[in-house]
Amino acid sequence: MKSATHYTALRIYREQGTHLESIPFRNLGENEVLIAAEYSSVNYKDALAITGWGKILHHFPMTPGIDVAGTVHRSNHPEIAVDTKVLVTGCGLGERFDGGFAEYAQVSGDIVLPCPDQLNPRTAMIFGTAGFTAALAIQRMEDNHQSPDQGPVLVTGASGGVGSMAVALLAARGYEVSAMTHRISKTGYLHALGATTVLDRHKMTFGKRPLESVEWAGAIDSVGGETLSWLTRTLRPGGNIATIGLAGGQEINTTVMPFILRGINLLGINSVNSPMSQRQKIWEQLSTALPSRKLEFMLSDEITLNQITERATRMLQCQTQGRCLVKLA
Repeated sequence: MKSATHYTALRIYREQGTHLESIPFRNLGENEVLIAAEYSSVNYKDALAITGWGKILHHFPMTPGIDVAGTVHRSNHPEIAVDTKVLVTGCGLGERFDGGFAEYAQVSGDIVLPCPDQLNPRTAMIFGTAGFTAALAIQRMEDNHQSPDQGPVLVTGASGGVGSMAVALLAARGYEVSAMTHRISKTGYLHALGATTVLDRHKMTFGKRPLESVEWAGAIDSVGGETLSWLTRTLRPGGNIATIGLAGGQEINTTVMPFILRGINLLGINSVNSPMSQRQKIWEQLSTALPSRKLEFMLSDEITLNQITERATRMLQCQTQGRCLVKLA
């Protein structure tokens, strides 16, 4: 039975590490809401924060978790009513202030979105930041004139959370999708998501010329480093690369030649600080983007708070695929 004065959260301390802790409720500030959390999800950034492999957290102690969805328990925000089903992704959640790996989340109502009619807290969190980021990448590419008739789009890191979402969402929009993975054992999984071709990262030869033979009309890249550098050299004229991650390195080594001779476009995707109007638009699109069976197919695990640390470690060791839900209620 839940306490009336305290709730359970996963807490990260600078020296003492990560553990579950009972913490007291605090009074609601102006425009704040208290969300009775139902689901969260484990993202790559969460794994970096929990393991300490990345400098994600702005202060300690901190409750991590960049996603949360649930029901408004209390509200000091004039536009958010108690009992509303809501979601929060990014916006500093689990980085600058306490996040979603807890039974309750107290946040500014200005970053809270009502769940679209076709989604509930569970399905919203299967999408989570991964789905939002992938959809934002596709939107940016299409705003820059990407279309299915131009040719294949390559998704790197394709068996991960964002990669899986990108493959499924692109295929649903009629694109021919090529999926690159370093785990060729995931070929069947990626074909089921909609990939036409699956490429083994270990067998790729990237070449060193300023311009290589063109192969892709576009790309969504979560790897960075050598892979992103190669993509700039192999993109078709006028094509778009949406860069969304740096799992393989934060540096890019290329020349200006692909940009001035082929007119390629490198689009940085910032899903953390997207304006709320854009967030609302993307979430409305996501609510009807994929059938429920495809969402469930991407879900590899549904865990509880005390299993998050182990999951985060496995994620950074490349031992996971797709999406992982955290059940909080």
